[in-house]
Formats: sequence, C-alpha cells, structure tokens
Amino acid sequence: MKSVLPILTVVAAIMAIWYAGAFAMNAKWARDQAERAGAELTLPELFAQTMNQDRAILPAPHQVVAELWDSTVNKRVTSKRSLVFHGWITLHSTLWGFALGAVVGMSLAIAIVYFRVMDMSVMPWAIISQTIPIVAIAPMIIVVMSLIGVEERLVPKAIISAYLCYFPILVGMVKGLRSPDSAQLDLMKTYSASGFQSFWKLRLPSSMPYLFTSMKIGIAAALVGTIVGELPTGALRGLGARILVGDQFGPPIRIWSALIAASILAGALVAIVGLIQRITLKRMGMAQ
Repeated sequence: MKSVLPILTVVAAIMAIWYAGAFAMNAKWARDQAERAGAELTLPELFAQTMNQDRAILPAPHQVVAELWDSTVNKRVTSKRSLVFHGWITLHSTLWGFALGAVVGMSLAIAIVYFRVMDMSVMPWAIISQTIPIVAIAPMIIVVMSLIGVEERLVPKAIISAYLCYFPILVGMVKGLRSPDSAQLDLMKTYSASGFQSFWKLRLPSSMPYLFTSMKIGIAAALVGTIVGELPTGALRGLGARILVGDQFGPPIRIWSALIAASILAGALVAIVGLIQRITLKRMGMAQ
C-alpha cells in the first residue's frame, strides 16, 4: 500500500489539473454558444458544458476513457477502428527496432570499452547523432529505403526506432562494462584470466543493472521512434496513423485516446523489461 499511495497521489493531481485545464480551455466555446441562444450559464451548467463537448479543445479525462473503452473493448481486434489492432502494428515495429537498437548499442559499447580507437572515434559521433531531430531524419530514412527498393514499411520504422533507442543502451552498457574497479580487474589478472574470461565473469555481470536501466529508457524511446516513423509515411495502420487521422479528419478525442493507448503500451513494455531485470538479477545473486 505504501508503494501504491504515491502513485495514486500523482495520478489524482494529474486528473485535477487536467479537469481544470479542460474547464478553462473549453469554457469560451460554451459561453459563446449560450450567448447565441440568448441564455446565461450558471457555474455548474458551464462546468457540465465544458466536460461534454464533442470537439473540445481539451477533452476531459472521462471522455478520453470512454473513447479508449469504445476503441478497445467495443471493437473487434481485427477492425481498423480498434486501438488494439493499431497498437499491435506499432508494437511489432517497436520490438524489431528495439532488438536492432539493443544489438547495435551493446556491440558498440563492447568495442568502445576494449578498443581505444573506437572510444575516440565512435563515441563522439554517437553523441552527435542524438542532436539531429528525429522528425527531420525520419522522412530521409523512409525515402532512402524506398529508393533502394525496400517497400516493406516495417523496415524503415524499425530503423527509426532503433536510431532512437540504441544510444541509451550504448551509454548504459559502456558505464556498466567500466564499473568494475581496478582491484577487481587486478584480481582477474592474478588468476590469469583471459580477456574473454574477464569480460564474461566480471565486466558483463557488473554491467547488468546499468544495461537493464538503459533498456527501460530504450524501449520507451523505441516506441516513440515507431510512432514518429508512422507519421510521414501516410500509414493507414499503427498508433501513429491513428493520431494522424484524428488530427486531419476525425474528432480531437481520437488523438488523445491514441496517445493514452501509446502511454499504456510504453508503460507495459517498461514493466516487462523491469520484470525480466528482477528475474535475471535474482538468478545472478544480485540484490534488488
């Protein structure tokens, strides 16, 4: 209960701010409608009007929850109006992108730790790569993939996803591999351990807490990358496509429901990585 109470407190504060924002932003439209009808709204009536507008500037939380429920529970999972359907499309690309980003990040981290030339050359470029806005590079990746004959939209989305998630994994893995102190490394040398044995028995286990922490950040970033990759393609499937359609053609509440669905998906992915972390570190005898 003690661990849940702070979370519930934060959620309650967010809901209060959200309702207050919905009232403030939607009140003008409600007043204008009342003036046209020659009526004057009391405060309770004004509040009720702002909480139930069809095309509200800021939909109230209960409106978003109702739309989210209708788009998940009340729709078949195979329907293109179902957020479950669109969420699965986005999840598929996210997992591929995360896997690619994790492999690239861990491979570069090992090379940077063991080869000084890689540390001097690759690490600065990895840092610089993160200064390029993803909204600028995403269309370039999609165009290049199309020019070389890659028509499958999964590939460019996975690359964009990997581009966002590899860096935190790289940094976390480098920090973890360098976490053993000199006394531990000297002890491995005393035992005549080879470079591979030092890596497998000392550096890699020591890097696990750092790696899993960075993977939590990375998998959330991978989801963001996938959604960004869906926007410039004019995709018809995926949470990014749902956001785009809601922005251009549908009511704004569809955007909000898709954003909340993406947040729930991100939270679930981070929680799964956290569960794997606890199981892995427990098997390795590390306290959590």
